[in-house]
This record gives sequence, structure tokens and C-alpha cells, in this order.
Amino acid sequence: MSDTVLVLNAGSSSIKFGLFEISATDPSLLCKGLLDEHEAKPRLVVRNPAGEDLFETRTEAADADGGHLFADVLAFIEERFGERSLRAVGHRIVHGGPDYSGPVALTDDVIAKLEALTPLAPLHQPRCLAPVRTFTAIRPALPQIACFDTAFHHGLAPPVRRFAIPRRYEARGVRRYGFHGLSFEYVAGRLAEIAPDVVAKRTVIAHLGNGASLCALRDGRSIDTTMGLTPLDGLVMGTRSGTIDPGVLLYLQQHENMSVEDVQHLLYHESGLFGVSGLSADMRTLLASSEVAAREAVDLFVFRAAQQVAMMATTLGGLDCLVFTGGIGEHAKEIRGAIGERLAWLGVRIDAAANDEARERIGGRGSAVEVFIIPTNEEQVIARHCVAMLRTKTQVS
Repeated sequence: MSDTVLVLNAGSSSIKFGLFEISATDPSLLCKGLLDEHEAKPRLVVRNPAGEDLFETRTEAADADGGHLFADVLAFIEERFGERSLRAVGHRIVHGGPDYSGPVALTDDVIAKLEALTPLAPLHQPRCLAPVRTFTAIRPALPQIACFDTAFHHGLAPPVRRFAIPRRYEARGVRRYGFHGLSFEYVAGRLAEIAPDVVAKRTVIAHLGNGASLCALRDGRSIDTTMGLTPLDGLVMGTRSGTIDPGVLLYLQQHENMSVEDVQHLLYHESGLFGVSGLSADMRTLLASSEVAAREAVDLFVFRAAQQVAMMATTLGGLDCLVFTGGIGEHAKEIRGAIGERLAWLGVRIDAAANDEARERIGGRGSAVEVFIIPTNEEQVIARHCVAMLRTKTQVS
């Protein structure tokens, strides 16, 4: 029997995971699950690749680091797939800073360096690192591997990555990094499979979800992206503001008497779709609402997305391909259609029937831009990186 790798993808209030079998080709999914901490008693659900429930449990007490549930995950894996050996745990880590341009084994030194990056991703970095500490405690001999959302953008050119502030801050790591790299890496690879002629063309991938960003690609490489030093920049998001005049932040501190902590909470938790609508951060709720503020929030989301696709096209010198992915990008036909309408001047035409049915190709007749919907799969990318590292280690040893 083949060995396995366990992949963890930590979000702000839940953790997705997948168990992958190591094969001669691409790692294959054996089961997937969710550690959901929205409720007072965190819940663990495990499903097979077809989505059928295999296992479910809850903890009796709130477990901040998910320790009990992770132990339950391991127990389930050993009971169900005990003939296979678990070789490693792969983690999605949001920020890799200037030092990490690819996957890395998680040693104490590496973990300390990643913890030091928490101010650059205060909402995400602690959540990503908490499972690392838990697995170190319950399985200290099990190798753990970090895969970074920033790594895909590591080669951004100086004009793209640089802020117009004194260069001494850039030397300290204050620069644009970009995020959602694992998603962009998967989608770029899938695009190359279904439309290889597009790879060398000017492409923008729109990862639209509770967190949202764009990536401009050519030859499969990131050329520009909308997020910057932190995951706050760029598009309007569920509860995050996206791009904002820095003078607004000064005003809030100087004239509204808000502390740094108050401003941080405002930008991460009270802004975006939730802040503008006053109703919800969930695009589905807003699209179903008749409230004027809900429609205004949706309109702002669409306007900013189209505006920044045009910005990416400026970097690329044009636009040949547009790809939608992420929860909103994959499932909200109204948003795809509205963004397409705003980009008609760039030659985007979306076929209404194809868009309604969420087909893979949704470009309309006469569209100068090829338009796709490609579901993302960050866990698959992490599994691939883990397997590659394990094989390299085996070859070296």
C-alpha cells in the first residue's frame, strides 16, 4: 500500500483538511474534512471524495487550538487507512515573508521566523501556525511542511513590489508580497491543461471569495497581484476593506480617537461587504436581499474587481484571458456577469447561458478575451509540494 500525507488549510474560523495517497503520478484524495469552530462545541466532519459522510464528532468544550479534534483526525485516519503510513503533514501558511520562496520543513527555527511575521497577517498567521504546534505536541516525530501563499509571487519585479516610501523600510521587508498563491498556482496549472495555448498569453485570475485578490500571469508566472504587504490590500472582501486612502487611517486615529488596535479591527472585521451593507459579509445573502445597502455593497465589489482587472491588464499590456475562481468566482453568476459587463471595453463578452450553467468556458460570441471558471484546490497543491519534498529527501538520503 502507498503512504499518505495529511494537508491542513487553516481559515479564520475553520480548518479544511485532506488525506492524500502518494502515487506515482498526482497525489489522490482519500478523504476530506472540516474542523468547524463557529459553534461553542467545535465540530469535525470527514467525508469521502464523493462528499459522503464518513465520520463526525464534537468536542465537549471549546478547544482553541483544535488539539482534541486533531487527535480525532489522526485516530480516524489510523482506523480507516491504517495499512498506509502517514509520512507528513502539510500546512498552508499565509505569509512567508522575504525568506521563503518555496515549501520548507517546519523546524523550531522556521516556526519562530514565521511567528515573527504575524504583524503582516494578524488575522491569518496565528491560525495557520496553531495546528503546527498541536501536531508537534501530539506527534513530535511526524514531519511537518509549510507551503506559502506568498511564494507564487516571490519573483515580482521591483516596480510591482515596491512602495514609494524611504528604501530603508524596504530593506526591513516592507514591500508587496501578494497572497492566494496556492490557489493561483493550482488554477494556472489547470488552465495549462485545458487550454495550453493560453499559457503564454496575458491572463488574469480572479480569486473571489471572503478573501479576494487578482493575479496577472504570463507563462504561468505571477507578474502582478492586488494584495500587498498584508492580505488587506486590493479588492473589497467579506469583512476587509481592500485598497483605502492611507489618509483615512490617519483621520480615524487623529479625529475619531481610534487606537491602532481599533483601526486594525475595523479594517479586518467590520469593513468590506459587511461594513458597506450593514447586513452581511456573505455574497449569497447580499444578492438575495432587497435592501438598498446590500445592492450598493455588491456594486462596489463589482466596480473594484473590474477596476483592478484593468489595472492588471495595464501591467500585462493587454488582456487575453480572464479566469474566475474562489467561492464567489465559482458560484455567483451575477457577479461574473456584472464584472464582464464592466470589462466590455477590454473585449470581454460572457455567454449568458454558459455563465448560468457555470460551464468551464463562458466566453461569449465575439469575445476578444477567453473567459473560464476553474474551481480552485489549494489542498492538492500542498499535497504535491509535500510529496515532492519527501521524494527529494529520500533521494538525498
